[in-house]
Amino acid sequence: MSGPQRDPREVIREEPIMRRRILELVAQEPQSVPQIATEIGVPTYEAVFWVMGMRRFGYLREVKGSDGDGYFRYEPTGRQAS
Repeated sequence: MSGPQRDPREVIREEPIMRRRILELVAQEPQSVPQIATEIGVPTYEAVFWVMGMRRFGYLREVKGSDGDGYFRYEPTGRQAS
């Protein structure tokens, strides 16, 4: 997805809304940030904000190793989305 990037503050504000969608997606199978972005239909840079915030606050954790594509995959920790 190309075009002008949104203000990071606007993207970050959407994390509580996107949290449930991302958790449902990675519960099926661990996903990388580019995979998450593609699946939920957003630019990768926006998915990075949400995934890193969810990781920081204990909703996601990295799966050890990568699939050879150079990206970490993420899975839910079991903490429930509020």
